Amino acid sequence: MRATLQRSASTDHGTFGVLSFGDQACRTTELPWRDNRKQKSCIPVGTYQCAIVNSPRFGRVYGVADVPGRSNVLIHSANFGGDVDMGYTTQLQGCIAPCERVGLMRNKAGEMQTAGLVSRPALNRLMAWANGKPFTLEITS
Repeated sequence: MRATLQRSASTDHGTFGVLSFGDQACRTTELPWRDNRKQKSCIPVGTYQCAIVNSPRFGRVYGVADVPGRSNVLIHSANFGGDVDMGYTTQLQGCIAPCERVGLMRNKAGEMQTAGLVSRPALNRLMAWANGKPFTLEITS
């Protein structure tokens, strides 16, 4: 099984893309590209193996294995992936958040920020497609 994440431009608000799996697709939210810095950057373009893990915080989700210089990279629900050093809100530390669409949402500072919307249903669709089985994730830009 194979999924493909095609990223679009990375901004201080985050990196957004399209995740295709089977005959389905959803959008994604990630941190901006910051040279693969832990908890500050999305992960590098590449091909990764994903398998079910039990996260203490997010429960049963997919983990992304063998990310250079990283550990505990997950695919979980979230809305914001902004650069906190630039004053934006994030709910990610290098993980990938599926979402149904990208739009504007009020962040914790009360300002409008680009965000992934309707994340939980998108994650549920991915989880149903993979059905607990490992899959290969190819990330391109």
